[in-house]
Amino acid sequence: MLMPFHVALIAALIKIALAVGFIMMAVPMLVWLERKVIADFQARVGPSRVGPFGLLQSFADGIKLLTKENITPAHVDHLLYFAAPMIAMVPALAVAAVVPFAGDLDVGGYRHRMVIADIPVGILALLALTSIGVYGIVFCGWASNNKYSLLGGLRSSAQMVSYELPMGLSLVAGLMIVSQAAVGGVLSLSLTQVVDAQAGGIWNWTAFNWKFAVLPGFLAMLTFYICGLAETNRAPFDLPEAETELVGGYHTEYGGMKWAMFFLGEYAAMLNVASLTTAVFLGGWHAPYPDTWLFAVGSIGYALHGLFWFGLKIFAIITVYIWLRATLPRLRYDRLMDFTWKRLIPLTLANVMFVATWLTVFYQEAAPEFLRQALATHNQAVGQPGGPGQPMMPGQPGGPGGMGLPPGMGLPPGMSAPPGMGTPPGGAPGNTAPPSAPGQPVPGGGR
Repeated sequence: MLMPFHVALIAALIKIALAVGFIMMAVPMLVWLERKVIADFQARVGPSRVGPFGLLQSFADGIKLLTKENITPAHVDHLLYFAAPMIAMVPALAVAAVVPFAGDLDVGGYRHRMVIADIPVGILALLALTSIGVYGIVFCGWASNNKYSLLGGLRSSAQMVSYELPMGLSLVAGLMIVSQAAVGGVLSLSLTQVVDAQAGGIWNWTAFNWKFAVLPGFLAMLTFYICGLAETNRAPFDLPEAETELVGGYHTEYGGMKWAMFFLGEYAAMLNVASLTTAVFLGGWHAPYPDTWLFAVGSIGYALHGLFWFGLKIFAIITVYIWLRATLPRLRYDRLMDFTWKRLIPLTLANVMFVATWLTVFYQEAAPEFLRQALATHNQAVGQPGGPGQPMMPGQPGGPGGMGLPPGMGLPPGMSAPPGMGTPPGGAPGNTAPPSAPGQPVPGGGR
């Protein structure tokens, strides 16, 4: 049943409120989690005074930043100075619009997909939004008129451009693996379809797909995650900030709520990388076992079950983020660039080639169903299939790729004509023989 506009609008507004509210509440809790986990790694206590277990410490810090005096240096470029925090934060929040976060839910006789915007180019939109964040950092460094801030902004631009290449190649390998399980053999760039193609258990997830011997999918996930660390300026790739070298880096001249917006954008970007890793490589909101074992599709339990697994996967990925920060030292800048251009890019290219070869050798199949239907519709519109200059159905003999032979060409020697068809185009001149019986050669069928 087609959903009325007002119902779709109300549902979209509710999902937007939930997504933005979750991010705004999750960022302070992620700050608390990071401080506590790193404190455990370093045998310290961490936040413990404000609220139980120090849970309210991040909210107290937020209140402090909101009420702090707003100082703007006199030597800055005011337009870019004030625009930079918004450019860094808004795209990070907008990414949540295309990521499915739970199973379908039936409400009021309508089935709602738990995604704000299910668009066919969801992955491209996500990559475009995440790439905008670098402009905020570059504008911040330039507008501050501070040499340390400028160095941090330039480092960030070079770093993000470098790591975008292997990140895209990792996604290509993952999507090629997912496409093998897509319905009809065709996969769009909608994240909802990517997640749906991984349903049925952990063996169908991209990172652990048994049809590809697990390794290519897991390698694609690992390289994507490493690039995500660099994209979000997290240790050991936190060169734009580099507190020991650049006195705070690109946001040295910022304070109060403007500085907090950069902080919010960084943690929201962490959530985005974790969400995209989960959606493309770890089955999205699907459980490691078939979801319908416990709940019927469309029920509240089904939606909450998917939301639980989606949140658990994101929590695990964020924990690895924190673990790496507590363990690895910051890379030297030349080694950071060397790592991406000489290590990651060749590795991801080789992985794409391997997956493409594997697909060609083991999973090359007939044309997808939608192409068959399109050709069938075309044949019905123009006449009998296989006529002069008309395409045949895929899989039908008579030419490369199942298409009809072009005018001037007959069947190769020894090949029979398709059942129910007469002399193909290009038969011997003046040949007026009746249509051949099935399985018998066509007179004058040579070239």
